[in-house]
Amino acid sequence: MHALLSRPLDALLATLALLALFIPTGADAQARGFANVAPTNVDVALVLAVDASQSMDKEEQTLQRDGYVGALTSEEVLTAISYGRHRRIAVAYFEWGSLDQQVLVAPWTIIDGPDAAKAFAARIGSAPLNNLQRTSISAAMTYAGELFTRSGVNATRKVVDISGDGPNNQGVVVSEARDALVSQGVTINGLPIVIKETNLDWNPIPQLDRYYEDCVIGGEGSFAIPVKGMANFGTALKMKLVLEIAGLTLDLPRVIPAAATTTNCRYYE
Repeated sequence: MHALLSRPLDALLATLALLALFIPTGADAQARGFANVAPTNVDVALVLAVDASQSMDKEEQTLQRDGYVGALTSEEVLTAISYGRHRRIAVAYFEWGSLDQQVLVAPWTIIDGPDAAKAFAARIGSAPLNNLQRTSISAAMTYAGELFTRSGVNATRKVVDISGDGPNNQGVVVSEARDALVSQGVTINGLPIVIKETNLDWNPIPQLDRYYEDCVIGGEGSFAIPVKGMANFGTALKMKLVLEIAGLTLDLPRVIPAAATTTNCRYYE
């Protein structure tokens, strides 16, 4: 794994503290109204788009949910939020499967401290698990774009965080959906999960990390952090959220590819 990813989270937070010294202070710029109310200024509007397709069994979905709950309420993530210019972010969490299956589990919420983070995480943790079909990453991207149009915030950055354990297999070509979202000023980051060697009747493509690099992630400073096994999910997610909230990329590569092969971004049956 790249050197930056192997650094302790406290080293990243120390970097954030140093950068915060150079961020201008003062009153926020007046923003245009949203529904007759001036939108809240936030450092990042973050959409968490989470795979809940049939390839994820109940245990894996539970571990995934627990990973988000733990990361969102962690000291590291809350510290990263506190170092931002506005010291608050907006977050929405949905789970996705097929072309017409996107379930908004936790709508847009301002997180500006532990209480708000706990309330948002509790909403995720208490929601029933979704057993969705197929894997339409492209439809998830389109839905994420729609969420931004009704966020009600003025965000310095807009980021979609997509986690999944397989390639797009329904809907428009995933790279086309990616390009459409990036054209709206959105950065798409990825958390490809390799959880099975598999003897199942569905067949995840090999080198999922390379697929995410070539077909899924995009936009300014985009990156992916591959995860091998759900046991490592929470740690990888926490690192990823700190980087996204802080807007740090430094010398981080977009992904470490498994092999130098050309990836077919068209969906797999």
